[in-house]
Amino acid sequence: MKSIISAILLLFAMNTSAQEFNKKVQDQYRNQEVLLNSCTREGLTTFPEFKAGYDSYYAAYKPDSVVLSELTKLVKGKKMTIVLGTWCGDSKYQVPNFLKVADALKLSENDITFLAVDGAKKTENGLIDKLKIERVPTFIFTDKSGTEIGRITERPHETLEKDMLIALSTKPALPGKPEKKF
Repeated sequence: MKSIISAILLLFAMNTSAQEFNKKVQDQYRNQEVLLNSCTREGLTTFPEFKAGYDSYYAAYKPDSVVLSELTKLVKGKKMTIVLGTWCGDSKYQVPNFLKVADALKLSENDITFLAVDGAKKTENGLIDKLKIERVPTFIFTDKSGTEIGRITERPHETLEKDMLIALSTKPALPGKPEKKF
């Protein structure tokens, strides 16, 4: 009996912790369907509202090969989290450009996490509460331990790859000190 109860509790825990990827919801703030919470690249690039400009922006972006060669060393062992809105013009433009850079760097999809927010820049279950998101897209770079080492907020100052180079070259801040942000 004890093992049956344990098995039921385990199945319940697995079902409640399993996250639905590419969840579509009607956003009350934007009055349109949006993706919410964790997404996959495929989910983003096939979502109609996001797909509309994705192919053309991705095709048109030409990353700087000199900067890419410098970035190649710096991205090893790093993780990237992209907080975006499928409704957001900057997200629709910058995320395809970032993915063009990521593809040129041959980044693993396991190293990139996509988190989609609603029009109030929120997710369910506090998924982004600790990330201090003010604008989207926000590209967050972390080291092996999960410590944030830099971020690009909304749009780059120069280009995505140049701003990534600066963000990834920056040493993590001391506890209590802010990280390098753009």
